[in-house]
Amino acid sequence: MITAEAFFSIAPLNWLGLLCAVVGGGIIGIERQVCGKPVGIRTSALICVGAYIFVTVATAVSNGATDNSRIIGQVVTGVGFLDAGVIMARDGIVVGVTSAAAIWVQAAIDITIGSGYYLSGIKLSFLTVCILVGVNLLENTFKMFQRGVHQQLAQVKIRRRKVDADSCRQWSLAPAETEGSLRRNYENEVEG
Repeated sequence: MITAEAFFSIAPLNWLGLLCAVVGGGIIGIERQVCGKPVGIRTSALICVGAYIFVTVATAVSNGATDNSRIIGQVVTGVGFLDAGVIMARDGIVVGVTSAAAIWVQAAIDITIGSGYYLSGIKLSFLTVCILVGVNLLENTFKMFQRGVHQQLAQVKIRRRKVDADSCRQWSLAPAETEGSLRRNYENEVEG
């Protein structure tokens, strides 16, 4: 017979560490999702849970002959593949670097949580959100922070709007006299 304690056990993991991993990822994920970025709450929480599990299990199964830092290195490598998927070139401009950096930081935070430093991981999550929000405020407040990629993105958006407006004009409705004759032809076909 399985006891309730054995049924709810997730050894070598523990519920507090897992909760801290989800909360740590969620804190950063909420900011990313509210800003409309590609990495939201779900992805952030899953990245953090994955990193937590890898580090905790590696620590639990290690013996004197193994090196846990190798698992940490592999987590960092795996997160690098996720980062590469988030970074894209659009109209000659590289976008997604901040989201990729946020993923990288999430993995580092959950390596911290997986190493048993739960409160430090949560604090680092809040610090990460403070950096993301603080820099956004600076960029939106001061023009000197809107140079580089942000300025190029703004120019690309303006060009896209102009192209969209031109194509809308090209395919706009026919002049009124043509529209009236089209309507009369349609009515004649329906009646006849």
